[in-house]
Amino acid sequence: MKIAFISDIHGNAHALDAVLDDISKKNIDKIYVLGDIAYRGPEPKRSIELVRNLKTTVVKGNADEWIVRGVQKGEVPDQALDLMNQERDFATSQLEQSDIDYLSSLPTEATFEEEGTAFHIFHATPTSLFDVVLPDVEDKDIETKLMAEKSADVYLYGHIHKPYVRYINGKTVINLGSVGLPFDGQTKASYAIVNLTKKSMSTSIERVSYDFEKTIEKYNEVRYPNTEMMENIIRNGSL
Repeated sequence: MKIAFISDIHGNAHALDAVLDDISKKNIDKIYVLGDIAYRGPEPKRSIELVRNLKTTVVKGNADEWIVRGVQKGEVPDQALDLMNQERDFATSQLEQSDIDYLSSLPTEATFEEEGTAFHIFHATPTSLFDVVLPDVEDKDIETKLMAEKSADVYLYGHIHKPYVRYINGKTVINLGSVGLPFDGQTKASYAIVNLTKKSMSTSIERVSYDFEKTIEKYNEVRYPNTEMMENIIRNGSL
C-alpha cells in the first residue's frame, strides 16, 4: 500500500494541480491532507474544492482556523497582524459560507492503521495548531511535543514548510514540507509517501516542479493584498 500525505497548500492551487498529477502517476492508494488549505494564496476556493474532491481524511491547520475566525493578537508579530487579517479578508471574500463551515468542521488530528502500522497525523502538534517543531530540535523535544499524546509507529505533520524524516526509538517522524509555499530553499512543491507491505515500510519526500510564475501571475491578477512578499517566497522557496 502506498499512501501520500500533503499539506500547506496555502491557496496555491496551481502547485496542488502538479502534486495531484504526480500522485496519480505513482499508484497511490490513499491520500491524507494535513491542513492549511486556502489562506495566503491567490486561489483559496479552488484549493478547497480540489481537496474536498479527494473525499479523504483532512485535518485542520492554523491557517484554516485563521480563515474561520481571523488572526488574533499574539499569534503573529504585532506589525504583521493587520496585513495578515487583510489577507484573511481576501480569502473569505473568495469563499462561500459552506467553504468556511467546512474548514471549521475539520478535526485537529487523526489516527489510523494500515498493514499493521499505526499512524498519527496532525498539522503542528497533537495539542496545538500553532506550535513550531523544527527539523533540528533534539530527539527529546520531538518525543515530548509530537509523540507523547498517542502511541503510533509513524507520526506526520506539516506547518513548518521544511520536509524531513527522522527515526527516534524505532518510530518514524515525517514532516511533509509544503505544497504551496516551501521554506527550504527549493521552489518545488513537497509531499511525502509512505510505502507499506506486511513486512516492510519505506518513506520518501517527493519534490514536484511546477510553473510558479503562473502562481505569481495569479497573485497579481486577483490583486492580492500582500503580493510582493508572496512573490518573493514563491520565487526563492523561503521567507
